[in-house]
Amino acid sequence: MFLKNHIPAFNWLPGYNFKFLRSDAFAGMTLAAYALPVSLAYASLAGLPPQYGVYGYLLGGFFYALIGSSRQLAIGPTSAISLLIGVTIANMAAGDTQRWAEIASGTALVFAVLSLLAYLLRLSGVINFISDTVLLGFKAGAALAIASTQLPKLFGVTGGGANFFDRLLVLSQQWPQFNYYVFGFGLATLILLFVAEKKFPGRPVALLIMIVSILVISFTPLGTMGFNTVGLIPAGLPKFHVPAIYASDISAVLPLAFACFLLAYIESISSAKAMAQKHGYKIDPRQELLALGIVNLATAFGQSYPVSGGLSQTAVNDKAGAKTPIALVFASIAIGLVLLLLAGLLKNLPNVVLACIVLVAIGGLVDIKEFKHLWKTNKTEFVIALVALVGVLVFGILEGVIIAAIVTLVLIIKAVSIPHVAILGRIPGTKRYSDVVRNPDNELFPQLLLFRVESSVYYFNTDYIENIVMTKVDEAGALLKTVVWDLSTSPQVDRAGAKMIGQLYLDLQAKGITLHIAEARAGVRDILRNEEIDKLIGRISRQVSLNDIVKGELKKTVSLE
Repeated sequence: MFLKNHIPAFNWLPGYNFKFLRSDAFAGMTLAAYALPVSLAYASLAGLPPQYGVYGYLLGGFFYALIGSSRQLAIGPTSAISLLIGVTIANMAAGDTQRWAEIASGTALVFAVLSLLAYLLRLSGVINFISDTVLLGFKAGAALAIASTQLPKLFGVTGGGANFFDRLLVLSQQWPQFNYYVFGFGLATLILLFVAEKKFPGRPVALLIMIVSILVISFTPLGTMGFNTVGLIPAGLPKFHVPAIYASDISAVLPLAFACFLLAYIESISSAKAMAQKHGYKIDPRQELLALGIVNLATAFGQSYPVSGGLSQTAVNDKAGAKTPIALVFASIAIGLVLLLLAGLLKNLPNVVLACIVLVAIGGLVDIKEFKHLWKTNKTEFVIALVALVGVLVFGILEGVIIAAIVTLVLIIKAVSIPHVAILGRIPGTKRYSDVVRNPDNELFPQLLLFRVESSVYYFNTDYIENIVMTKVDEAGALLKTVVWDLSTSPQVDRAGAKMIGQLYLDLQAKGITLHIAEARAGVRDILRNEEIDKLIGRISRQVSLNDIVKGELKKTVSLE
């Protein structure tokens, strides 16, 4: 029972429909053909030896197939996480390639611990911590930042610089050293990749280009024209290795791992939900935390770095016909065979080809259409997306993640601390009430002030709510006799909120005005009783609606017909 509850493969594998085997095998081979060049490119982006990216796909896919809840999600290195690893560890490793690799694997280990802790604590709601708007700006900034790291490879120069603008400045200063053979080769590769993406989506064109480029560099004079290549990739499968990270590294690795975890979970869940919706099944967000934890535990001890689900590789897997996670197992087998039998053939793969693969892959991160939509419909959201974008470009991708999280937190605090207080009127001909600002035709009663707070009532928004209500009371004038607070839209009220309600009752009573509470939820009624607010105001019943109170108050002065 324990295994079935925690390892989904024990549930679906015994009943596997072998009619799917052919589709899964083809999808796995196709995914492997896509993953091989992309993983090499992303490892380069992360500043790691090329095999580290390949190991990520090999191990990630195999272990996710056992533990993940999605049937089509493909696991491997992603562009944003690769850049995050590359630019952050650069400051820690000080050019020591072995140290760089150890810290990268150590980051995967800390990532795994964070993910498993989130699973145990049932924190699958962490996906909501960063809003879609912030993520829109972050992705666009990450795409531009990634592009700035790849352009030097396209021009055949060393590049450099601490951030996006520094890199562009350094690149402009190196123009006398541009290698136009490399640039011409890269430009042709870019054109082929862009055309192939439009004409043959999901096909392993990048693998074909990679093979052709190896042959060209190996057997033509272009091989002597200053092309940098991948170099020798160790043959064989990854070996078990415990990452050597020191206690002094933890302070720097922890925020890096958290940022990777946050990005990985958001991207994985988004991709998995899209596939589940398309194919008519449900995923388990909490199970995905366990899967990401185990997968990154495997990559940490298997000479790789943090991996996650990604929309591009998942789309390739789905379009190729994947029916079950068995497709990932086939992909891992195919990648393993390449490492065992063909690794030596990759040494003459030019880096400019990998740079082109990255540049094409990041195109989907910039959603110009959504930016235009925000500009037209919500300027505030547009500015928030822009802040996230600029934060990544100016301060770096890790800092950009932190800025994005802070912006989201500020938005949450603002939304709760300055909630919308809606003045209500009766919808003509009904027993329902709504905001008079949005519905100016609603009926208003001079002796009644009806309102609701579209938020929970906490200690940090009580003063704001009270000020708004008392201002509206003063504006209503001498005819006002009754105030009714509709609490149906306030799911929670804390102790300070309850005390504020009591004080509001006393303040209104001093003006000769009565306060009534309507439609409070069970938990809210409990806190009001615990703070003895019901003894002050009177019985707070779930059976008395807003309309009941209005009807009763109007009966005192006007006959309702």
